[in-house]
Parts: sequence; structure tokens; C-alpha cells
Amino acid sequence: MNFFSSNFKLGILGGGQLGKMILYNTRKFDIYTCVLDPSNEAPSKIACNEFYQGNLMDYDTVVAFGRKVNTLTIEIENVNVDALETLEKEGVTVYPSSKTLRTIQNKAKQKLFYIDNNIPTAEFSRFAYTSEIREALNNGGLELPFVWKSAQFGYDGNGVKVIRQLNDLEGLPNVECITEKMIPFKNELAVIVARNADGEVKTFPVVEMEFHPEANQVEYVICPARIDETVAKKAQEVALQTSKAFNHVGLLAVEMFQTQDDHILVNEVAPRPHNSGHQTIEASYTSQFEQHLRAILNLPLGKTDSKVGGIMVNLVGAENYTGDVVYENIESIMKMDGVTPHIYGKKQTRPFRKMGHVTIVDKDINTARQIAEQVKNTIKVISK
Repeated sequence: MNFFSSNFKLGILGGGQLGKMILYNTRKFDIYTCVLDPSNEAPSKIACNEFYQGNLMDYDTVVAFGRKVNTLTIEIENVNVDALETLEKEGVTVYPSSKTLRTIQNKAKQKLFYIDNNIPTAEFSRFAYTSEIREALNNGGLELPFVWKSAQFGYDGNGVKVIRQLNDLEGLPNVECITEKMIPFKNELAVIVARNADGEVKTFPVVEMEFHPEANQVEYVICPARIDETVAKKAQEVALQTSKAFNHVGLLAVEMFQTQDDHILVNEVAPRPHNSGHQTIEASYTSQFEQHLRAILNLPLGKTDSKVGGIMVNLVGAENYTGDVVYENIESIMKMDGVTPHIYGKKQTRPFRKMGHVTIVDKDINTARQIAEQVKNTIKVISK
């Protein structure tokens, strides 16, 4: 099929920043795009050929949108999977598949999938309702501390809470959930695997994630990860095993823990471009966004090596600021060597909302890390 400067249409469910960064590449290749998003101010709106406003969880809306395109992909997991299944039956190419998404959308199903496929993961218990956890604690079936995760619709910093004492459970929604044993880990790592329909597979280098202690959001993504080569190799192998088990087409970001004794445990996966791959735009031969396109269109996959060390800093709304966004001191960071800001196009800021990211590249990853710290301390996302 001819995708370039042709009648071929690519549909993207979700018009957030990930969609916008995919669209940098559809523009480069002159691929015609349609985007569906609930917000009329979605970041992707300026970069696609056709924009539709609508609810991604509504069956009829997603089916009607999917019928307009030849291939359908996502930039967010929370979409109507029954609609995707219908579209697949009607001959629309859908990646990731409805089957993959059905498993990944629910954290309990996702964890059971790892167990069934011998993929190493943290011990867990599943509960129909959060209220059942107290009983499990009372009868000794569960021990503090643990991590509570909502089974459905959780994302960075939402639907996840560390429970150290009983009253930490207060205020949590009474929903289907899992509890995970707290892992005393050395590092949080991630590997992005790309696979096309022909079965060609490539992995990006292992990245290391440094987290914000309060917001449970990634502060820095560091590539390459500052870890032993044998650990890196093990992380790559586990990521490949996970992708193969899903029989996944597109990108699969595999988030992992490196335990104190250097075991690798899968935390969770995302079947799309991911926060842990943003630095690839400046630091790699092929960005994760271009690679996602190559994979879902069954084109040859690009070279995944890094050209240079890269660090990504998330730009999130500062606390106590809500309203029209201002990027304070952005000129100051642009004076620094190897620094590139990416602004997502969200007009309104609020505390901890992802508003953009900054990539710092340098031949020496430790120099890049020092500059990243300067960037973090200089730029502020505030409101007028």
C-alpha cells in the first residue's frame, strides 16, 4: 500500500501531546491523518488533516470515526475496545489490537497475563472493591506496606497510592483494584520495543527514570541508564519476552524495577509512544514516534541506537498555579548547550499537569544530568 502523498488515511484516537508528536512525523512523510479527541483544544488539532471532537469511550463515536480511516492507532489506552473489535471485523487495521488493549486496560488482567506468560512481576492480590482490603489486612492475607492501584483508568500519579498505614486507605475510590508488594528497588527502568506485522523487532536502549517523590511522576528520563551491562541485557530480554507474549504491533513501553539483587520485574506496559522515549527525538537515529508509525504501517523499522546521551525533563504545572500558562525563564534554558524545549500546546496550567518536556543532549551523560538539574531549577510553569 502507498501511504505517502496518497489517499491512505491514518486515524489516531486521542489528540494529546503524544498524538501531536506522532503528527510531526506524519507531516514529514506526508501521511494523511484524522484525529479524534474529546477536547476542542487538543494539542494535535493544529497538526492533523481532519479533527473530530468526540468521546473516546463512546462505542458509536469510535466506530464512526474508525470507518473513515484505513489504519487506526491510539495515543491513550482509555478508548472503547468493543468499537475497535467491530472495526477489526470490518477490515480496518487496528494497532494495538483490541485483544492487546483489553488486557492492558485492566491492571488486574495485565498482572494475570504476566503470571500466565512467565513474565517476572511483583507479587499482587486483586480485589473487586477497595473496601475488601481492610478485611484482608485483618485476617493476615495482606501486609503493610503495599501499593494500591485502581484496576481501570489509572495513569501517572493517578489511581496509584502507597499504603503505609491503615488510614492511608481513606478517601480512595471503592473500585476494582490490585495491591502490590512494595519492591525495594534500586532503579526504575524502561525499554521501548517496536514490532511490525512482519515480526521485525527492535528495542531502544534501556532508560532509567528518576521520580518526583510527591507527585509520583517521572522527573528525569536518562538514556543510557547508568546500570551494569548485564542488567541492561536482562532488561532488554524481559522487554522482548513481554512484547512477544502480547504479539504486539507498534510500540510497547515496558516499565520495570531493578531489584536490590538485580532481578528485573515488569511493573506495567503501555502499547504506544511513552514518556520514557521523548528524548529519542533529539538523541536517537529514529525517534519513538517515527518508529511507531513504521511499525503500525508495517514499514522497515529504523535504527534505534542513540547518537548522543539524552535526558528528558518533564515540564509540569507548578503548585499553586492554575490558569493561562506562562513558561517563566524559558529563554534562560534555551541559552544552555544541547537544550531543546517541547511545548505541548495546552493553554491552561494546573498543579502537576504535563505541559511539555525539555531534552538535554550531551556526549557525556553525567554532564547532561547536571544541565538537566539546572533546567529543572530554572524554568517554571506558572500562570498569569
